[in-house]
Amino acid sequence: MAAAERLRQGIRALTAFTRPVDYPLVEAYLNPAQRVLFRRMKRAEQQHSIAILRDLLAEAPVPPDLAVAALLHDVGKTRYPLAVWMKTETVLLKALAPAVARRWTDGDPHNWLKRGLVVSKHHPAWSVALVQPTAATALALWLIQHHQSRAADLQAHPGYPLLLRLQRADDAN
Repeated sequence: MAAAERLRQGIRALTAFTRPVDYPLVEAYLNPAQRVLFRRMKRAEQQHSIAILRDLLAEAPVPPDLAVAALLHDVGKTRYPLAVWMKTETVLLKALAPAVARRWTDGDPHNWLKRGLVVSKHHPAWSVALVQPTAATALALWLIQHHQSRAADLQAHPGYPLLLRLQRADDAN
């Protein structure tokens, strides 16, 4: 992702408190237990998820599985919340010191220097663990689990076209 796009995302995160969250849109797609999870996310992450859903809705109909995945794919980040500087550090380390970044992804998330990288790698699995008890479908859970995976490796799965849509919208937001 280009540096300018990352800068734009950082500014959006810092100014998230100034923009309302479209809870009626969220309520149209999530069941009550899933709404509780959604509200646990930071405001900027809520807005990011809603922006993904809106992009998906603008391009074509959105099956319920895809809507749930769009709104809850990052909920695992609530396990170890990140400051904006941690997200920036993660992007910089991945770009400038990839070997260090790879080593740190399996570190201790309580270590504030490594937290961003640990969360970046593990939040899809954490998201699945949180969403699974909410009556989410197997397809929604698969989309959440693989929203950061290399899509080309998953072409044989029936959810592959939906994964491509989710990843495109996630990358754009």
